[in-house]
Amino acid sequence: MSNPVLETQSSGAESFRDTTSTISKGKRMWLFPKKQTGKIFKWRNVVAYILLGLLIIWPFLKYDGHPIFLFNVLERKFIFFGIPFWPQDFFLFGLTMVTLIVFIIFFTSIFGRWWCGWSCPQTIFMEFIFRKIEYWIEGDSHQQRLLAESNWDSRKIRIKSIKVFIFYFISFFIANIFLAYIIGIDELYKIATEPISQHLGGFIAIIIFSFVFFFVFAYMREQVCLVVCPYGRLQGVLLDKNSIVVAYDHLRGEPRGKISDKANLHGDCIDCKLCVNVCPTGIDIRNGTQLECINCAACIDACDSIMNKVNKPEGLIRYASSDSIEKRNSFRFTTRMWAYLFVFTLLFTIASVLIIRRPIVETTVLRAPGQLFMKQPGGKISNLFTVTLVNKTFHDQDVELKLVDFNAELKLMGQQKLHLLKDGSLNEPFLIVADEEIIKKNKNALAIEVYVNGKMIDVVKSTFIGPVKFHHDDSDGSEKEKPKENEHTKI
Repeated sequence: MSNPVLETQSSGAESFRDTTSTISKGKRMWLFPKKQTGKIFKWRNVVAYILLGLLIIWPFLKYDGHPIFLFNVLERKFIFFGIPFWPQDFFLFGLTMVTLIVFIIFFTSIFGRWWCGWSCPQTIFMEFIFRKIEYWIEGDSHQQRLLAESNWDSRKIRIKSIKVFIFYFISFFIANIFLAYIIGIDELYKIATEPISQHLGGFIAIIIFSFVFFFVFAYMREQVCLVVCPYGRLQGVLLDKNSIVVAYDHLRGEPRGKISDKANLHGDCIDCKLCVNVCPTGIDIRNGTQLECINCAACIDACDSIMNKVNKPEGLIRYASSDSIEKRNSFRFTTRMWAYLFVFTLLFTIASVLIIRRPIVETTVLRAPGQLFMKQPGGKISNLFTVTLVNKTFHDQDVELKLVDFNAELKLMGQQKLHLLKDGSLNEPFLIVADEEIIKKNKNALAIEVYVNGKMIDVVKSTFIGPVKFHHDDSDGSEKEKPKENEHTKI
């Protein structure tokens, strides 16, 4: 069966792909999308307001006296679901980001840009807050277009002023929530209640973020999805004919024709263009999958409402893959999808194990630079080490070091016990002293157990250096001696 859409494209009528739907002759074309209704839109409302509620509530939630989420880039302090992460955990952060990217690739290969239409903060704020306020103040798309084209009189100034004031107020609120994720709700409260002079930097940051959000939602709007966000650009390489996207069933809909056509030889599409009028990015989904489509399903609801009115089955525009429309088959998991799933599962498992097994105190033991060993009174030999401890919790910790299977004594030099303050670190020198008689080799393997509040959390390995020993050469029965190292030999 021939494909009317492909025939149209092959004939050269594919100019819509040469430019974005909101730019004409180098100028911005302002969109006035029609108000959305329908079954899918109701579910999108539920999802959007649940996510908005979580976004607003999370900065106020605390675990063990600290926020459950914190992304303090300035102080390099991060908390995720109550678990603190420090600069020493950067490899975990990097691995988690790689895992997230692979998940996005896997998800997009199956569901296209469902994230953009259902969960992206840009879409949620724009469509479910700012757009609804705009409908409330200025009316539906037709009234908005008339107002935009009218002269600047007292009525237009009043309406626009009210909208700008409300938009900026909401942007100011969003900026505060955004900053709460960076500095914490307690610090944000201080900025709001204490004199500005004491928190001038934080106050300026709120004002700047407020203007940025206002600019995005009052002016940039859909241009963020088309120009700024890289995710839309990626879909060209992530999607294939088996990916589920918002698709137009051209086999059923073409050729298009008006319902008044008495011959009634056309397909189900009556060319009402309602799918175009409700699109927040201004595209015609009947042209096929496009860069601008965010899979919001507004065109699906619009088309279904028309199909019901003309006694046609719903689903002329629906969530489907290109392959399912062309071949009328069901969705199938492709080899590429299985490969993405395998890589994601592997990375997720590795990242999860590393995070779960991450010690609450990071321990590093290094030999003192420039010195191998020292002779002590009583026929003993000592090595000097330095232990570095980093507390990755919000509580003080008592740390103890114990030698494993090595007949020697571990002596702290600075203090009797290692007390590690919360969020803090400690560098402490210590000696390991052993009888020279038991040191049989120049290099001796060494293992040190690390105990925190009486519980072993880690084992650190190092090397104990001893003097060079005499040995017998069995080949001629003579006794030979290796060159002796001075007891204070320098590296």
